[in-house]
Amino acid sequence: MQLVVARIGRAHGIKGEVTVEVRTDEPELRLAPGAVLATDPAATGPLTIATGRVHSGRLLLRFEGVTDRTGAEALRNTLLIADVDPDELPEEEDEYYDHQLMDLDVVLADGTEVGRITEISHLPTQDLFVVERPDGSEVYVPFVSEIVTEIDLERQRAVIDPPPGLIDDRAEIASVREEDA
Repeated sequence: MQLVVARIGRAHGIKGEVTVEVRTDEPELRLAPGAVLATDPAATGPLTIATGRVHSGRLLLRFEGVTDRTGAEALRNTLLIADVDPDELPEEEDEYYDHQLMDLDVVLADGTEVGRITEISHLPTQDLFVVERPDGSEVYVPFVSEIVTEIDLERQRAVIDPPPGLIDDRAEIASVREEDA
């Protein structure tokens, strides 16, 4: 199975380094020196990581055969793709790969069907499940433990305990203003 693990950003310096937007929870494993990664577009790769370092909070990589700024800039916006065994599990107990979560049924604690996960959106502050409802509409469910109470891969379902208003219109009004007459 192939997973996108990073997107190459702009060139950094004159020796062929690039900034990278990391898209994996395991960069030390997937983006280590010596790793050979497929690319999208495919004609750009495969690329072998020569060096990696963190500079001002950003990961910088240099690839074998890329020795100058021009070569580095030519890689901009290329996706880096790692081959991963589909049976491989993340190191942490409560972590999941996107492919494990896709197509899970989403249900409430009482078993009421909410829908099916069709996409996982990775935002800076948290991940969101994009859940397709039986009527074809979509609802966004934050992937946080307070809302997603259980992931059961054996039963292929995610159990959620949504606050009022997240998946329906039973929102509670927090305050009422008195109108001046």
